[in-house]
Amino acid sequence: MSDTVRGLLAIILACVVWGLSSIHYKALAHVPPEEVLSHRTLWSLVFFAGILVVTGRAGSLWALVTGPQRGKVALAALMISINWYFFIFSVQTGRALGASLGYYIFPLVAVLLGVIFFRERLGPFRIAAVALAAVAVTILTVGLGQPPWISLLLAFTFGLYGVVKKGLAASAVTSVAGEVLLLAPVAMIWLVGIYAFGWGGITGRVVGAFGANAHDTIMLAFAGVITGLPLVLFSYGAQWLNLGLVGILNYLNPTLQFLVATFLFLEPVTRWHMIALPIIWIALGLYSVSLLRHDKAPSNRVAIAGTSGTTVTKSRSDASAKP
Repeated sequence: MSDTVRGLLAIILACVVWGLSSIHYKALAHVPPEEVLSHRTLWSLVFFAGILVVTGRAGSLWALVTGPQRGKVALAALMISINWYFFIFSVQTGRALGASLGYYIFPLVAVLLGVIFFRERLGPFRIAAVALAAVAVTILTVGLGQPPWISLLLAFTFGLYGVVKKGLAASAVTSVAGEVLLLAPVAMIWLVGIYAFGWGGITGRVVGAFGANAHDTIMLAFAGVITGLPLVLFSYGAQWLNLGLVGILNYLNPTLQFLVATFLFLEPVTRWHMIALPIIWIALGLYSVSLLRHDKAPSNRVAIAGTSGTTVTKSRSDASAKP
């Protein structure tokens, strides 16, 4: 099997895990999202730290969180924790469809943020794609009587996460390990509050699920695996595939989320969704055309360190910590 085929399979498997991860968090719907997020953070740290120790790169983690880039890492940690929290919250509260919409919109939000923060110039295809996304969001806002705030929140927090991580000189595994390391004290404080003081979180529920039964204990610990494993697979696959193909394969994630929300969770798809979604898909089609046309253009690519220590060429937005 060639490196290209292995890379393709790795990317597909990573996107499948991300796309089906909502099933995992739905099975923990009885556990407050703050508690789930705390365990996801701590067990992700265990997973990433284990990889760094095995590969002999544990020192790079400490250097990252104590060095000059620690401010960037802290801000990235804030963005990804908000994103993870509201993804879990959306799935648990019957808004998984909105979450999938958010990750459909994300690439177009990333284009907009590139213009705002880095003064990137847009071609006609990307201008049209962003305009169509704005039309779709307007249709949903008018039709549903309120903005699709879950979708927009997930898209913009993940987009800002990519902005912060632009130029961060660390591998994908090391950078996310640094983020969860900085978040770990908050997670520990929250879990102590649950067990010692009965903190209930935004839902008002007090559970303390870890250790209560085998199912919840295993599921909470496994959140670290479904967070870390696809990142490792994605980082490996990105080394062997071109940018355009990686970008298009990423749409598998929100597509699976949409299918799970519609056919497994049985969330209602309104007529406004049926109008807005095709518009977003057309917008993504235009964006994909632009991505493929510029796949080999040096100005649209940035070199970052890969998980194996090699240099990987990827897009400006780091897709290293999806739900």
